[in-house]
Amino acid sequence: MSFIETPLQDQLEAAAQDSRPTLIVGAGIAGTAIAQLLRRAGQHPVLIERAAPAAISGGYMLALMPMVDAAMEDLGIRDSYRSASVPMNRYQVRSRNGKVLRTDPIAEVLSQYGDYRGISRGDLLDVLTTDHAPVTSQTTVTALQEEPDAVTATLRTGPQETEASFAVVIIADGINSTTRDLLETDTTRVETGWGGWVVWAPEDESMDLGEELWGTDFFLGTYPVAGAIGVFLGGDVEDTAAGPEAFVQGIRRQVPSPGPRAEAALEAVLADPDPYFWPLDDVRADRWTTGRTVLLGDAAAGFLPTAGIGAGMAMESAWVLARMLDQPDGGSSTPDLLTSFEARQRPRVEAAQDNSRQLARLMFRRSRVWAIVRDLVVQRVSVATALGPIRKLLADLPTPDARVP
Repeated sequence: MSFIETPLQDQLEAAAQDSRPTLIVGAGIAGTAIAQLLRRAGQHPVLIERAAPAAISGGYMLALMPMVDAAMEDLGIRDSYRSASVPMNRYQVRSRNGKVLRTDPIAEVLSQYGDYRGISRGDLLDVLTTDHAPVTSQTTVTALQEEPDAVTATLRTGPQETEASFAVVIIADGINSTTRDLLETDTTRVETGWGGWVVWAPEDESMDLGEELWGTDFFLGTYPVAGAIGVFLGGDVEDTAAGPEAFVQGIRRQVPSPGPRAEAALEAVLADPDPYFWPLDDVRADRWTTGRTVLLGDAAAGFLPTAGIGAGMAMESAWVLARMLDQPDGGSSTPDLLTSFEARQRPRVEAAQDNSRQLARLMFRRSRVWAIVRDLVVQRVSVATALGPIRKLLADLPTPDARVP
């Protein structure tokens, strides 16, 4: 990890020389991506993170679609990204009984648009921070005072509070953003009633294959990254409340032969002494901008993982916003610029989020009859068809140098 822990005052002094001093709240994927893009363009954004340094790089598996390629190119890290990730060439679905329903060449479906690769969150942050990446950790925003020409932010690091003025505040502190709560921004949330455990299993002989097993009342997904298989095992929270051991026992009674990849995944869940539990909810902010503040990534639209596109859309949005902020327009036009960013990018993000929600309605059911119907549907519907809305987004990537009126 190439984050460099930096005193807040040092970051503030560096930012003061910029024509558009910028605060970025949250050193996750979206926040780190835009910080590094702005730095690449010669700016000195202040990047803060509420977590301790050791927790910033916490990991799970990501499947990144080609909308991230432009950001990788602008950062000059395309080769590093490819070295730290694995190609996702095939996608396989097993039925409620463990039978292979279909295997699709997903790389062929997406190759005309660019790369589709698996990477761990920690490795992605390593790649994004290849160059100098200052951050001040264990720091939060406790107040925002917005004026026509600036935003005054109150920043707290431990007991120390600091007030600083910025031309732009980018809020990228995740789906449960506390900074978003300081704005007059309402949110809607989809609560699926499902959740599950995220663990790592050993790599196997099919490291280009993503596999999913859709049970009667559970979901098991396995996705390769460099050196490991990322595992998600979930179900209705009423069932998962019994704990991993009881939940896995129930799956084994229902599916005695789930296949070697799935069996290894179940063993990995049982072997992990403290597996991370992920509630499968999403969030959507009713607006992204308030003058000189803007929501980015999961703080604006936190995705369900069903379409594997949330991280990709966060990076695309970071790239679009960074390109627009790098246009030489002067501070007075900043609110109009942020409004233009929201007008162009929010419909794309929400279209992708809608696709994830639709897939959730297909996947997160607790019904034997529905599972039988779903298996029949999956046998007849290719991944190319299922990804139709995503392919439309990839075929019409944004051009951030052209303004939206």
